[in-house]
Amino acid sequence: MERVIVQFNIPGMTAKQYDQVWTELRNAGQSHPQGLHHHVGGQQGNNWLVVDVWESADAFNKFGQTLMPILQKIGVNTDQNQPVITQLYNEYEGATVHH
Repeated sequence: MERVIVQFNIPGMTAKQYDQVWTELRNAGQSHPQGLHHHVGGQQGNNWLVVDVWESADAFNKFGQTLMPILQKIGVNTDQNQPVITQLYNEYEGATVHH
């Protein structure tokens, strides 16, 4: 299995902007992105942190074709705020460990 972790750490992003991204994604038919297994997002100091688990980097990159223009639209500099994509090594879900 080729699952990956996708992490964004966006300086200055607000909860309002985060909510706006999800509104735009729903409007684009992406309320449940294909290949997304887990998503969490929250304020971390002055940054907005997002951590996802995707079935593959390709699945995320396909979704990114919709996401990145939305981030630009709400004022996120996507040139300076590229996600970090890491091969997933271990995933724990409740009582089940996927390794």
